[in-house]
Order: sequence, then C-alpha cells, then structure tokens
Amino acid sequence: MPLNYDPDIFDEEHEMFRRTVSNFFEKEADPYAEQWDEDHAIPRSFWLKAGEAGILGIGVPEEYGGPGGEFLHRVVMTQEMGYSISGASVGPAFQRDQMCEQLMDFGSDYHKERWLPKMVKGECLLAFTVTEPDSGSDLSAIRTTAVLDGDEYVINGAKTYISGIADADLFMIACKTDPTAGSRGISVFLVERDTPGLTIGRILKKMGCHASNNGELHFDNMRVPAKNLYGPLNGGFKVIAKSLNRDRLMWSIISHAAATRAFDLTVEFVKNRKGFGQTIFDFQNTQFKLAEMKAELEVGQAYIDRCLRTYRRKGEVDMMEATMAKLWLPEMEGRVVDQCVQLHGGGGYMDEYPISRLFTAARLHRIFAGTAEIMKLQIGRAL
Repeated sequence: MPLNYDPDIFDEEHEMFRRTVSNFFEKEADPYAEQWDEDHAIPRSFWLKAGEAGILGIGVPEEYGGPGGEFLHRVVMTQEMGYSISGASVGPAFQRDQMCEQLMDFGSDYHKERWLPKMVKGECLLAFTVTEPDSGSDLSAIRTTAVLDGDEYVINGAKTYISGIADADLFMIACKTDPTAGSRGISVFLVERDTPGLTIGRILKKMGCHASNNGELHFDNMRVPAKNLYGPLNGGFKVIAKSLNRDRLMWSIISHAAATRAFDLTVEFVKNRKGFGQTIFDFQNTQFKLAEMKAELEVGQAYIDRCLRTYRRKGEVDMMEATMAKLWLPEMEGRVVDQCVQLHGGGGYMDEYPISRLFTAARLHRIFAGTAEIMKLQIGRAL
C-alpha cells in the first residue's frame, strides 16, 4: 500500500480490500515473478488462487458468482497490482480480468450465465483481440471479417500482439461486419478457444513482461453462432471505445503505481549503497533527482484523484481525462524509472534487481491501450 489515498474517494471497505489485494500479490505472485518470467508463463494455479481470494471479476454481481464490487474496487486492484514487484511481469495478463465488467455492460444474459461464473473463479481467462498485422489504433482499418450465414457468422482474418494468448479460454474478437461503413461497421464476437477454424499462432518474443505472453491468432472460415455477437451489430466501436477509456485510465494508474514502487526501491537502495565514504543518498545530486521524482509522482497522484472524482460524479470515465492521463502518466513513469535505474548503477541493468524489470515494463505502458502519439492526436482534435 504505497500511496496516501484520498479518504474523500476511498472508504474503509476499499482499504480492507486494498490490504487483501496487497497481501495476495505479496504472497502468491511476488516470490514467483522471476521464475514465471523465465518460464514465459503464469501457471493456472495462480488464477484459481486469485479466484478463491475473491479478487477476480470484481464488478460481477453475486447472481453470477462475483463479489459485487464497483469501479473503485477495480481501481484499488489496479493500484496494488501495479505497485507489486510482480506487476511488471503479470500486469498485462492480469488486466484482462477487467473484461468481466465489460461483459456486464454489453453481454447478453446467455453470455453472462455461460462465462462470468467461470471467470470469477479463474477457470475461464479472456483475451481481447483488436490489433491486426496491418492496423493498430486505427479501428476503421480492421480487415478481419464476419459474414452472416444462416444462424452463424463466418470469420476470416488475423490478429497480433494479443495479450494472454497462450492460456486464454475465450477470445473477444473485433470484426468488420459492414466493410463499407468504416468504424461504424465493426462488431465484436465471443469465441471459445476450441472453435474449429481458430488457430493460435506464434508466441512473440518481447523485451519485458515475459510472464504475460503475447501472440498471434488466425481465423480460417471460423463459424461462430450468431448468439455469440457481443453488443449490437455494427456497434462494436462503442463497445471498444468504452473499454479503451477505462483501460487507458487503468494503465495510467498502473504507470503511476509502478513508478512509485521504482522510487521506493531506489530510495531504499541509495540509502544502503555507499561510495566515496558516504551513502549514495548523501550526495546532493541524488537528493535533487529524488526530489524531482517525488514531485512528479505527487502531481500524477493528484490528476488520478481528479479522474476518480469525475467518475464518481458522472458514473463513467471521462474520455478526455483518460486520454490525457494515458499521455502524461506513462511518460512520467518512463522518466522516473530511467532515473531510478541510473541511481542503481550497474545493478540497475541486472534482472536480479526488480528495477530492471520495472524499466522494461514501463516502456510497454507508453504503447499499450494506445500510443502517446494517438493520445496527442485525440487531444489535438478536441481543441
């Protein structure tokens, strides 16, 4: 529990949940993160334990087996996961769990009854697939098609850079159902892993976050029941946009939490490391660098609190606030973690120190859920 959280936003119930989440990651993930990175996989037992601990499917109501939490519980989960030592390894994989809330927003009764109880238990892992070999942030450029044939849709195409592809049981797939309508012709489908015509492609090599695998998907005349349409026909852009607004705020929160952990680790390191007859902390340059980082972290926390207050007032994530948060906070994280590596000296480049893994994970955060350039483009258009 790294930060001073605003009591006007979080109450005692949230703080109790915070302790539960923090203790879970400290006990069930942090000791194993390095091994999971080497294995390039997170064992299924971890997800089952997370389900038993009541920290999966936070926003799922009790009627579907969930804990019945709300948005701020999800924020607490995200903050504590981001601050954990293992967050740099499991972050992209764990963030898939927020798709449970998306399923509550747009899923049919059939979707909710079939999959939510399993997701809450950690028995069903979901992967959200939008990015394609020839398109990333430009949703209108999606080429994967879904064509209605009787009471089924026939899907052809490919996806890439998909998080959690190796162990996902269910895929949320964005497709073009009206190729002439640009972003207004997109629909989303829920597809199970063993569906004929679905092929898991390469697991891709990455510079960091090794435990959370990414890879490729291929669809070759894959037939999906029409009832697996998720959200309205040709209304997938709204589904994806709502997911992205929430996702961008959550990744901004992760960036801040991870930068805070890097800072805390660095303060501890420089107070114990000695050079030229004194600790590294005693050098004025070190104190100036730490002061700059502390100021940026506090400013970042203030903006996150603003975003959360807006949510409490409006009942939804504000698109522009989430966009600006996603632009600034991961960039701030990059500056902070880079300085933290520098203050670690040669040790900062060694993976045996958590700061090394935090550094490579931070580079992803400036790309994931929308690059900084796309955030600038959206903000610029709004001006």
